Amino acid sequence: MAAQPERIGKYKIIREIGRGATAIVYLAENPFYPEPIALKHISFRDKVKDEAKWNRRLLKLLRAEQSVAERLNHPNIIRIHETVIEEDQAYVVMEYFDGQSLERYCAFDKLMPVHRVVSIVFKCCMALDHAFKNGIVHRDIKPANILVDDQENVKITDFGLAMNVKKQSDADSTFIMGVGSPAYMSPEQIKSYPLNQKTDLYSLGVVLFHLLTGRLPFRARNPAQLVYKIINADPPSACGLNPEVPEQMDPIIRKALEKDLYSRYKNGAEFAKDLSAVRYKIVDERDIEQDNSHWGQMRRLPFFTEFDDVEVWETLRISKWRQVDANTSLIKEGSSDSRFGILTEGRVEISVAGRKVGELGPGEVFGESAFLDEQEKRQIAAVSTLTPVSYLEVNPAALVLASEECFEHFRTRLIGISVRRLAAAQRALAAGGDISAAPQDATQIGFELQLLDS
Repeated sequence: MAAQPERIGKYKIIREIGRGATAIVYLAENPFYPEPIALKHISFRDKVKDEAKWNRRLLKLLRAEQSVAERLNHPNIIRIHETVIEEDQAYVVMEYFDGQSLERYCAFDKLMPVHRVVSIVFKCCMALDHAFKNGIVHRDIKPANILVDDQENVKITDFGLAMNVKKQSDADSTFIMGVGSPAYMSPEQIKSYPLNQKTDLYSLGVVLFHLLTGRLPFRARNPAQLVYKIINADPPSACGLNPEVPEQMDPIIRKALEKDLYSRYKNGAEFAKDLSAVRYKIVDERDIEQDNSHWGQMRRLPFFTEFDDVEVWETLRISKWRQVDANTSLIKEGSSDSRFGILTEGRVEISVAGRKVGELGPGEVFGESAFLDEQEKRQIAAVSTLTPVSYLEVNPAALVLASEECFEHFRTRLIGISVRRLAAAQRALAAGGDISAAPQDATQIGFELQLLDS
């Protein structure tokens, strides 16, 4: 075995963290940035048998990953920073994620709780939805390519086999015959038919079944029997194999594993929506999750009236739940911090130039001005707590990575709120009233007077 290199390119190698048939993955450091990175290294010198053919295939896979890196930016997809191809070696520099693959949870004696499985697969659905919207089909979704940590952060990795479905010509294709892992391959993939996002959703359905039951939906003694079952047989009932799985899960799995493409889920968001509906029917008194109650609080807020359940779940996943004591500054006037909050409990004070102009209560939004003002990007008012508060903190940097439907719902709601607040302020001015003396239940009037003046 070759000695571990001290440096590859400009990157300092710390230790080996993974090894496969074609590459070694190292934990490494970039001398210019403090964050650790993962470096996947391939040495062409080590490939002796059919060297030229093997190297051409590796180069094709590496260029595929490089192409994917330019398209995908999602919190549940491993970010690729750089791909370097040299004469005798190549390496891919990736985001380092301190998690383990889902393989460890596929044995029946190591199954995760059902609610955790649903949460993880939900995030994978949204990640694959993002990928396809950017023209990418993964083609090798399996537990080994899905990483998870103890906090339920999820990352899909290894897009080297991905296919560009927006290719302009055959020369632009990253297609390689026979890719994928047979047990997780869709019927159309086995038949070498044209592929779209539904092949990834099928594979994710197999992963879901495996994580819930500890076994694959189709098992056989040899590859020929396996292929026959994938093409012709129906999957067994997941709740029949594991009594902990709710009955509502079986129709979801059947739809994900439909052999007829027209009957299968059409996109990841549709798959995720059905999962979210089941997720909140799961009652486990031994392990009541905090995010369950948070989701319920969010669902009751008027702000989320037009949001689908899947979008409320998605919002919860890309946001942070904050609890703050009274007399605490949340937002400074004039700052460029574009995060905004949605109050669930308590009250906050809005002030401009040290003067109180209003209060906001549960269900109201604060701090959205820097997000909506795409030119100045500044907060027009200060926000501080009057009582202990709970609120959902939304970071626009995470919001732009959400589904298009979720992002547009946010933008529509925030613009609508701002327009109504501005109209209230204009009516107060037209009436000649003192805005600071407005009754405190008309909480937005003072705030929007300052929006008008700015």
